[in-house]
Amino acid sequence: MYKRLKPLIFLFSPEVAHEWTMRLLTLACAIPGVAWMLRRHYTVTDKRLEVSIAGLTFPNPVGLAAGFDKDARWLKEMRTLGFGFVEIGTVTPIPQKGNPRPRLFRLPADRGVINRMGFNNGGMVQAAAKLRRRPQGLLVGGNIGKNKTTPNASADLDYLKSFQSLHAHVDYFVVNVSSPNTPGLRELQSKEPLTQLLQLLMNENATMPTSRPIFLKIAPDLSDSELDDIIDLVQETGIAGVIATNTTISREGLQMDEARVQEMGPGGLSGAPVSERSTEVIRYLHTKSGGSFPIIGVGGICSGVDAQEKLDAGASLVQVYSGLIFEGPGLVRRINRHLLQHAG
Repeated sequence: MYKRLKPLIFLFSPEVAHEWTMRLLTLACAIPGVAWMLRRHYTVTDKRLEVSIAGLTFPNPVGLAAGFDKDARWLKEMRTLGFGFVEIGTVTPIPQKGNPRPRLFRLPADRGVINRMGFNNGGMVQAAAKLRRRPQGLLVGGNIGKNKTTPNASADLDYLKSFQSLHAHVDYFVVNVSSPNTPGLRELQSKEPLTQLLQLLMNENATMPTSRPIFLKIAPDLSDSELDDIIDLVQETGIAGVIATNTTISREGLQMDEARVQEMGPGGLSGAPVSERSTEVIRYLHTKSGGSFPIIGVGGICSGVDAQEKLDAGASLVQVYSGLIFEGPGLVRRINRHLLQHAG
């Protein structure tokens, strides 16, 4: 069905297509019985798919990456598509519009996407309000970041505010310091400021009635020495693990015409072009750390084979986003079926 509709969907700009397809899914799920039928169709239920990490048990290892549902608007709809977990955000303390449009571009020949969204979201108060109505039984992560106008010297407070606001409403947190679309954000990936930030959140976590696992989302553009710093940092601060990886600023190896790519401008590249590097980072972290912490693999997963590669490299869970654009909502089901066929 999606393959037939995709040419029509691709006539619209990516942001318009995203909004309208989700509105249609929301309308469909409002019809009595439709949500149940969709969930029955897309969800693969099998004990062999369950994964337990960081004190949480995921019904299957395929999650929705941050960026798709920034404001927790579509949690019920995502549950019908068979996801094992959903990550909302990136959420900032104060609402912000993000960067000017156009800011999202498809690269069909590469099965890739370039975005410079800029953390457009309704802010932590709105997200918390929506999370209070989250569907029962769905594991939800909260991806948090700083506002564009907040200087790096005050970034810790932005992360702390969102952490406190969402703490009672999510199952785990993701600290996003790796988006290339907020000026200066990636500077926070340096070991000293990042250690300070994560230690602050871990200290706050310890004061809460229930502790939440904290993951760090990293860029695929880090060097091996920087990845070594990440390993040390995880072990020193005691955070739960790492999400590898975010989008890349690289444009190497693309099939799309170079002039057209340049017209699209700056932003993070996701989808199939980042798949190989993402897997390399996962393998490096897993091998060098001796598998001492869980890794959630994301980047260019467009098939069950892609997901299996991430898991074989050392990931415990995987996330998809760009792959949904090119492969449709059946991707989650196909991945889980593939994993079952190759289960030991």
